Amino acid sequence: MSHVLAMTCLLLTAIVGMTGFATSNGDDSPFRITTKHDNDKVDLKFEKDKVTVSIHCPFGISQAVIERRGDNWPDSVMLRLHLKGLAHFKVTVGETTLNAAVSSHGGKQPVRLWLDDRENSPLNAKSPFWMVVRMVSNDGKSVTTLPLVDGHFEVQLSRALFKENPRSITISWIDFYR
Repeated sequence: MSHVLAMTCLLLTAIVGMTGFATSNGDDSPFRITTKHDNDKVDLKFEKDKVTVSIHCPFGISQAVIERRGDNWPDSVMLRLHLKGLAHFKVTVGETTLNAAVSSHGGKQPVRLWLDDRENSPLNAKSPFWMVVRMVSNDGKSVTTLPLVDGHFEVQLSRALFKENPRSITISWIDFYR
C-alpha cells in the first residue's frame, strides 16, 4: 500500500510540475497589459516588428498599462479601440502626455491632437508626436459616421513616444456614446 501511495504522490508531483511549467511558458508575450476594469478585453497580434493591441471596453471609460518585457519596443505600435466614439484618448509616457479627440459631429477638424495640457495648441502632421487616428469598419474600410457600429478607432502611436525606450506606457480613453 505504501508503494501505491508513494507512486501516487510521485505522479501528482510530476503532473503539478508540468502544469506549472506549461503555465509559466505559456505566458511568453513580450508585453504585460493591465486594464482598469476586469471586463476589458485585450488581444495582441504580432507581425515582424509591429504589434497591434486591440481593446474591447464594454463600459466605455478605462485605461491600460502596457509594459514591455523585452529589451525594446517594436518599430510600430498600433492600437485598435473598439468603441462607438472617442471623446478623449490619452497616452502617457514618463512626463509626456499625448492627447486626441474625435469630433462627434462634422467639421473641419474631425481629429484633434495636442501635447500635455496644451489643448489650444493642436499638433499638425509635421510634429514628431503626430499620431494617425482613423475610424475603421470591421472589414478594414475607413468610415466617417459616428457612432461607430461594427468598427474601431485605429491609433498609430508616434515613434517619438518610444525614443527613450520606456518600460511602460499608459493609455486611457472615454467613449462619448457609453
